[in-house]
Order: sequence, then structure tokens, then C-alpha cells
Amino acid sequence: MSEASGTPLAAIDATGVARRFGTTWVLRGVTLRVAPGEVVGLLGANGSGKSTLLRILSTLLRPHAGTARIAGHDVVRASHDVRSQVGFLAHSPALYADLTARENIAFAATMLDRAESDIESVLDRVGLMAAAERQVRGLSAGMQRRLALARLILMRPRVLLLDEPYSNLDPEGIQLMNALIAEWVADGAAALVVLHELAPAANVLHRTVTIVDGRIEAERAAHLSLAAGGK
Repeated sequence: MSEASGTPLAAIDATGVARRFGTTWVLRGVTLRVAPGEVVGLLGANGSGKSTLLRILSTLLRPHAGTARIAGHDVVRASHDVRSQVGFLAHSPALYADLTARENIAFAATMLDRAESDIESVLDRVGLMAAAERQVRGLSAGMQRRLALARLILMRPRVLLLDEPYSNLDPEGIQLMNALIAEWVADGAAALVVLHELAPAANVLHRTVTIVDGRIEAERAAHLSLAAGGK
């Protein structure tokens, strides 16, 4: 909790966040708060600024104006602390193509100081034990998404930033994604999820926020968003 106000500390707290590329403003003063244990869907057309916001919150980009904090840590001034809290699943899985699935997870486990037994556990959880010795370049897009998800499980993040996480997943993979999100938020984590469509996330969303031309234009409770088809 905030000592000053007695209110719970936000998992994500962005105020007036703006970002430009060259002379083009992609984000124009986004203010957004996500509480621990909350799942927020982020909607908007391509180019509206959704992925840019996630990259700022994950410290990959700096805002040109405004502030953003993850669990109280400023994304610019305390980027190391932010990265220890955040699990970012980008639209591209960012895996080592020449390594096997197991080698990718083993490398992540070493970097995160996880036990060797965790490698087997997460590969099994995402259904990749049978493909563990295959090079990533030979895996389907859906299997690569599952492998990126296995790496995320290893991280045990408190804040999830998920950029179109359902992309290339089959129905079983969608169920797995939702089960993991539900487990994380039940344990107090928060999730901000960029969505192309609402249906896959219907069972885990609490509310949705829509970005239009770099500004938040609408916010709805999840059941109202689904009833309206996300419009």
C-alpha cells in the first residue's frame, strides 16, 4: 500500500504517457491503472499505440512525456527493478532459432537461477516434452508461442504484459494460456493483454480499454465489452 494514501499500490500506473517516432506521436497522453489481480484487455486498430505502450511498460522504450510505474518502480529511473517484476510476451517470441526447445528453456533457467527440475516441469506444462530436442526453427508458430509461454512460467512475474498472446494458438493452447493467466492473477499478479479479438480471453478479462490514435477512448467492464463485440 501507499504510505501516503493508504490505497493499494497499482501493479501498473501510467500517467500522461506519450511517445513519438520522428515527428509522429504514437501515444498521446495515456493514463491507465491496473490493480494486482486484474486482467485488462487492450484494444485498438493496428498502429493505435498498443504495442508501444507495452514496450514502454517493459522498459524497452522510454516515454517522451508522462510517467509509468510498475509496482511502484519508475520504468525509466528504476528499470532494473521493473524488469524483475515484468513478464513480457511480445508478438514475436524472441527465441534462439538454432537451439532446441530444451536448450532455450535451460538458458532461461540459468539466467533466472531456476532449478534444473523446473526445465522439465515447464516443458511438460506447455505440452512440449515430445518436441524438447527439436530446433526452434523447425517448430510451428503455435509451438514457438508455447515455448515462449514456458519461459514466462519460469520467470514467475508479478506483472504480465502480453502482446496478442493467443496468436497462432490452437484451442488447446488458448485454454492453456487462459489457465495460466487465471493462476497468475489468483496469486496477485496483474495482466495487460493486447487483443486482436475478445473471444479467446472472454473467461479471464475484468475490463477492456480501447486506444484510438494514441489516446484512450473507451473503457468497459469485460461482460459489456463482449456483449458489444468489442466495439
